[in-house]
Amino acid sequence: MHLHQLDTPCAIVDRARLQENIQRMQQRMNQLGVKFRPHVKTSKCLEVVNLQLAAGAHGITVSTLKEAEVFFAAGIRDILYAVCISARKLPRVLALRRQGCDLKIIVDNAESARQVGEFGRAHDEHFEVWIEVDTDGHRAGIDPSEGELLTVAAQLQENGATVGGVLTHAGSSYELHSPEKLAALAEQERAGAVLAATRLRHAGIPCEQVSVGSTPTAFAAQQLAGVTEVRAGVYAFFDLVMHNVGVCQLDDIALSVLTTVIGHQREKGWVMVDAGWMALSRDRGTASQQRDYGYGQPCRLDGTPFDGFIVIGANQEHGIIAAQPSQPAADITTLFPLGAQLRILPNHACATGAQHAVMHACDAQGNTAPRSRFQGW
Repeated sequence: MHLHQLDTPCAIVDRARLQENIQRMQQRMNQLGVKFRPHVKTSKCLEVVNLQLAAGAHGITVSTLKEAEVFFAAGIRDILYAVCISARKLPRVLALRRQGCDLKIIVDNAESARQVGEFGRAHDEHFEVWIEVDTDGHRAGIDPSEGELLTVAAQLQENGATVGGVLTHAGSSYELHSPEKLAALAEQERAGAVLAATRLRHAGIPCEQVSVGSTPTAFAAQQLAGVTEVRAGVYAFFDLVMHNVGVCQLDDIALSVLTTVIGHQREKGWVMVDAGWMALSRDRGTASQQRDYGYGQPCRLDGTPFDGFIVIGANQEHGIIAAQPSQPAADITTLFPLGAQLRILPNHACATGAQHAVMHACDAQGNTAPRSRFQGW
């Protein structure tokens, strides 16, 4: 089916850009001499994940147990669930491990460590648990220099669980946009994770894996001594936030939303399209960056951006495209004729992708093929 034949709105993935993005990241990891464990929450699509594995990835990272279940059923065994585990989810973890899934879980506090250990003892299961450390104050994790790290590790060991490693995520990299600051944060991320692993080992606690990662720091890292693997996800599609950070160009962004012009408000300078927040998401990740793209960057069908225009508003099923103040006056009815198809580049590929159960893989000639993705937890 050709792009012109698709009902709108729908998600489009540029095959060539996707493949190039995957190869670029894998080549960088090979240069740095570390294993790469892609985060599959961005695509939730088996075809995309198979491309990542074929390029050289080792295992996958997931953010939901549903992802773990679906990808394990498809034959992927080495899975890291990179969200701190809650006791209520341990039965699902146990079921996966009993089926042969090499599923690793994470904790960042002693109470969760105790719950994991006690549940494991009650079911004769030795869970492999990684400890999350906080290297940039962004979100979850234990300070790698604090005593709590050793307390959590001891709690795991005493209750029969295996400390498989430490991991961290430099999520604050999304707030940066200079190569120097990104490189400095990548080194801070590396050093913090290695410090945590070193302290565990000095305390007699084995710590085989040292896992770091975010898309910006993966590209910015100058060296990864002491690190065993890197995790990143959004790099496969990229998005406007990553463009603002400086790790991709607009023409690297592989995911877009196909939409149709359905009306004009000439007195306001508005172009109405049939992609609202249900198709684009409400993510406004670029609002705090040096360039705000509103709800997305409109492009022509061939992917060429409409310079000076952004999606300024998003209702449930209506998007509003308008010129930015610096843009010279233009005849919007000529530039965006009624019935024309456009592509909208997303602020956050993970959030926009999550709005769609199907993505249409598109080649250079505009020929498409549907690819299923899944939703839920």
